[in-house]
Amino acid sequence: MFKEIDALKWNGNVFHKIGKEWMLVSAGDETKANAMTASWGGMGVLWNKQVVFIFIRPQRYTKQLLDTHDHFALSFYDESHRNMLQYMGKASGKDEDKIQISHLHLIMDHAPYFEEAKEVIIARKLFAQEIDPECILDAQVDKNCYPEKDYHILYVGEIEKILIQSAQ
Repeated sequence: MFKEIDALKWNGNVFHKIGKEWMLVSAGDETKANAMTASWGGMGVLWNKQVVFIFIRPQRYTKQLLDTHDHFALSFYDESHRNMLQYMGKASGKDEDKIQISHLHLIMDHAPYFEEAKEVIIARKLFAQEIDPECILDAQVDKNCYPEKDYHILYVGEIEKILIQSAQ
């Protein structure tokens, strides 16, 4: 069971949550939803709004759902879900039903998220743009992160809700 909290009261360490724990990025609707593991992104204030930003490679199936829906969710899990997060980062939702295989229980609230999460951020898309390699100022970043030249799409979303798992 989740309860909504104010974004200013969320005490998550973004560097740890995203970079170390990882997150699921999910998009879609009741008829078709998908999620993928991500470890790049952040939170902050942009255009006088509380926002999250994520980076999705163009070949990821989740990108199609992000592009055709107004909202997406970021969900965070405890360490007992590490294998699920690894699987969700490697398998394609185009080829199999990753949600069913992972035994996740889908909840819809503008965007799909999962009952098993400990924290969820629901965001409304504000901005999307492909990373322009001409704008990467550090040649090592381009060389190390984009050997296939499959530049991420940057998505910025306004935080509409933060949900945390609460005791029943």
